[in-house]
Amino acid sequence: MQHLIVQGDPGIRKGAVIEVGGEEFVCYAIQRQGDYHGPDRVQLWCTVGGKDELETFQKQQYVSHWLDVETVDASAVTVKQRQGDLPA
Repeated sequence: MQHLIVQGDPGIRKGAVIEVGGEEFVCYAIQRQGDYHGPDRVQLWCTVGGKDELETFQKQQYVSHWLDVETVDASAVTVKQRQGDLPA
């Protein structure tokens, strides 16, 4: 599991399946930043992980501050599924 900051908006929402650098991720949570004040284009701050890490995310068995952070441009994100149904 890691944090992924996407510069720009590739059109994804919670539950999306994406590929970045040859790795496939599920977007567990997305926070949209920069609509009103901030950079010249929006940023999506995503918590992503593998399909097998969903239970860890839901039970909050991780420390958010200790997750690795990666920043990519929206053009580097391949969208496999725009949004999905994650259990609440």
